[in-house]
This record gives sequence, C-alpha cells and structure tokens, in this order.
Amino acid sequence: MAFVHEWQEARRALQFDTDGVVIKLDELALREKLGTTAKFPRWAVAYKFPTEQAHTRLIRIDVNVGRTGAVTPFAVLEPVRIGGTTVQMATLHNEMEVERRDIRPGDLVIIEKGGEIIPKVIGPVIDDEHDARPKWTMPKQCPGCESALVKPEDEVIWRCENASCPARIRRGLLHFASRRAMNIEGLGESLVDQLVTAGLVRDYADLYRLSVDQLAALDRMGKKSAANLVAEVENSKSADLWRLLHGIGIRHVGEGGAKALAAGFGSITALRRAAVEALEAVEDVGPVVARSVRSFLDEPSNVDMLDRLADAGLKAEAPESATVRAGTLPLAGRTYVITGTLTSMSREEAAEAIVRLGGKVSSSVSKKTSGVIVGADAGTKLDKARALGVEELDEAKFQALIRGL
Repeated sequence: MAFVHEWQEARRALQFDTDGVVIKLDELALREKLGTTAKFPRWAVAYKFPTEQAHTRLIRIDVNVGRTGAVTPFAVLEPVRIGGTTVQMATLHNEMEVERRDIRPGDLVIIEKGGEIIPKVIGPVIDDEHDARPKWTMPKQCPGCESALVKPEDEVIWRCENASCPARIRRGLLHFASRRAMNIEGLGESLVDQLVTAGLVRDYADLYRLSVDQLAALDRMGKKSAANLVAEVENSKSADLWRLLHGIGIRHVGEGGAKALAAGFGSITALRRAAVEALEAVEDVGPVVARSVRSFLDEPSNVDMLDRLADAGLKAEAPESATVRAGTLPLAGRTYVITGTLTSMSREEAAEAIVRLGGKVSSSVSKKTSGVIVGADAGTKLDKARALGVEELDEAKFQALIRGL
C-alpha cells in the first residue's frame, strides 16, 4: 500500500495517463499453479486509484437493451468535463442500484469515471427539493419491442425475452460481426440499424441472404461498399466453429467457453444432442453455462436459425484435430509463450495454431514452459526464458513446427 500511495502522486509526472498499479505474485511456480481464466491471470490484480469526480444535473433516466435481453438503466446528463472528456451519459447498473442510491431525475448528481474509462453515477447531492422529485421506476415493457419485461427471482436484471426484439437484434448483430467473433468488417452500427429497420435482417442467418442490390439501396452504401460487405459475409462462412458459438450470443458463453464447447463436441450437431450432464463434463464448462447452452438449444427459433446458418454454408464442425482427445494431439502437454511482434501472422493467430494442435498458451515463462515463440522487439519474457534454459523458436522455426504437425 505504501507503493500504491507513492505512485498515486508520482503518476502526475508521467508522460502518459495511468489509473492504478498492478499487483502480481512474484513466485513463478505459484503463478503457474494459479493459472488463468479465459481472459485474466489469477496471479495479478489491478488496484485502481481514486477517480476524479464532478457534479452535473441528471436530465432523465433511460434504459438500454443488450444482446442477451438485459435491460439496464443509464443516466442522461447535462454535459460535464471529467478526466479530459465531456460526459453526457453514465451507467446506473440496475434498478436496485437506482433505488438504493435514491437517484431521481432532476437531481444534481456526483459522477466519476470507473477505472478512468466508464462514467457512472455515484449518487445525488441532496438538496431541499430532492424529496419532492418523483422516484424513477423501471418500465414494464421493452422500449425496443413493447414486450413485457421479466425478472428472474435470483437476478437483479430485468430482461426482454423476445428473441426477435429489434433492439436485441441490433446489439446481437454487432457482437456477431465483431473481430473476436465472425469478424465481418464493415458491418457497423449505422448499417445494422438500417438493416433491422428495413426488415432485411431479423437474425444472424439473414445476413447470408443479403444481395449487393439490397445493400446498395441503403443510405451511404454504393455498389462497391455493398460488394465488399457481401464478400466479408461470404468469407465469414469459413470461420472456426468456436467463433460461431461465440458470435450467436448464448448467455454466459464467452470466447473461452465457446472454444471449450467446440473442442469438446466438435460439431453443432453433437452439441445440439448433448444433455446438461455431458455439457458439464467439458473442461471449463460449469453448471450455469451448461444450463444456458441447453436452454438456448431447446428454443425452436434458435434451432431454426442454426439450421439456416448451416444451409448457408457456415462451418458446423471444428477442424478434425480439435475433436481428437487432447492426449493424441501433437502439441498435447506442451505450453508456449509468445513474445514480441510476429510478421507472418498475428499473435492471436499463433495462439490459435498452438491450441488447435493441443498445446496451451501462457502469458508467463516458467520452468514448465516448453518453448518461447520470439518475434521482433521481444521483451523480458525472452530474458527469463534464456535464464531458465527454455527453448527459443523464431518465426521460421515456429512455422516449421506447426506446418510439420
């Protein structure tokens, strides 16, 4: 904590912005034992410095509909400068938080940037008129489709359960097209809004029926842009199975879960037949994810959509090597670390190649590391590898490794 307090002031002299310090476990063997989740190391934690605050007027509270149907409130504010940017909207998390903090439209409120990035409302500045202002209540109907909102007993979030809700579809399409899902470049927010409003796209499968003429007729879409997007959509048909599972937005299934399911079952067909118990048996898939997957696949409209995606030519199976038991894959039991900039492929592509062949990718070097893939401007990981006698592989050796297997 002495270190934290020292840098809370010392950071002002840095030539860049920073919002905290990262506290890491020193002992490499313990790091290896703790491991990582799909996104984060368990051996490190970020400590955030207290954030800058500002006062402004809360004009109104609106709600946002997410791709999974979660309906959450957000604040519409009088513009205010904080942390170097102008803030006009801020998160309010959920209905219970609004009630707990007694935040009412018309209040002067305290806002701050969580992690110096996401603006949030901390609470009201109580004045003589606060109690006279009406309390905000959660709407009972979805603003996107007017379906009745529901809130499960064990949750705090209200949800729209209409899978055809235009607001859900808009958010879902943006996720489906994102770089870490189907990677459809050019399918941005404005275009998605037009496609849904015009009724051209009602779910993910409809994207694969769009023609150049249909797209060219939309606002700010010429023939060339339309042709480019159709080509991007066509290219996405060859995306790995895990990307499709991640893209279709099954609740609780992130990138790591999608990869685990693709490797565990190997095809959409096998996944659709799997009981909850079989889903839970897959490594990194727990009971919550298993039930969510089963619920998604039991919904007739989702089954129909998956059938139409398959009919459109999307990959319904993982590469053959991903379906083989991990112990029979050529890199099974081996762990690699990637450092520096690779020229022949991205680091993500290199990591995917290792995982596809049964290996694991780690963010830190230890005695158990099988090899370090070294790109340009390699950092301290290379120094650690040399100190521990870990094998080094330049790009040529790495390419020979994965191609030879």
